[in-house]
Amino acid sequence: MKNCLKLTFDSRQTALAIRVNQQAELPNALEQIGLSDSRPVLVVVGGASNISETDYLRIQRLFVEVLAPIAETLGAYVVDGGTDVGVMRLMGEARTQIGAKFALVGVTPESKVTLPNQLEVADSTPLEPNHTHFLLVPGSDWGDESPWISEVATVLASGAPSVTVLLNGGEITFKDAFSSVNTGRLVVAIAGSGRTADKLAAALVGKDTDDRAKELAKSGKLQYIDLIDIEKRIANLGEIIKGLLSTKE
Repeated sequence: MKNCLKLTFDSRQTALAIRVNQQAELPNALEQIGLSDSRPVLVVVGGASNISETDYLRIQRLFVEVLAPIAETLGAYVVDGGTDVGVMRLMGEARTQIGAKFALVGVTPESKVTLPNQLEVADSTPLEPNHTHFLLVPGSDWGDESPWISEVATVLASGAPSVTVLLNGGEITFKDAFSSVNTGRLVVAIAGSGRTADKLAAALVGKDTDDRAKELAKSGKLQYIDLIDIEKRIANLGEIIKGLLSTKE
């Protein structure tokens, strides 16, 4: 398989990875690593900075009790940035914790990450070891992967429903949100998780906030769910997201 790698992590877990240089190569590249059938797609974007311990535990429950089980029940693909930090680590750990089998696909600039058994380079970030597949894409800066994440989700869904869940996050998360909205994908911001997610939620209720948040709110492709309600409505929240992923476009 051209540009295809089998990665083995220190934990003995393995993943398939493939290098891609142009978005037109994605259908063939995904097929080469065994991801060719149309399924619902859950995109997870954002960060996990400046979150209180209480809110972090709520977010962890969201992954373990809602997002990972939904992906498993629907046989969905999950797509994120693939590195061993923040929401990507939470997604990987949740998949392993519940013993799930769904494909967890990380999309990341190859120049910014360290592959397993590779000498670590300054300013590089390791890949998250619970992911099953990786797309190694061009880019010299974090954020260059944003349009790739969105396009990978579109190709994988191939007409099946898809939704982006956005938690916390910084400047790059705005790029992720625009990339999803520009391809017609609904973005669900988790209000109360901080930073970008809170700005988006504020824009949806008409509060004065970031101009980018206001623009996204006008798209009609943005919703929010309050993190504070997660503990009270964990089952209901699961039904909401499951419903979004079960509705034909």
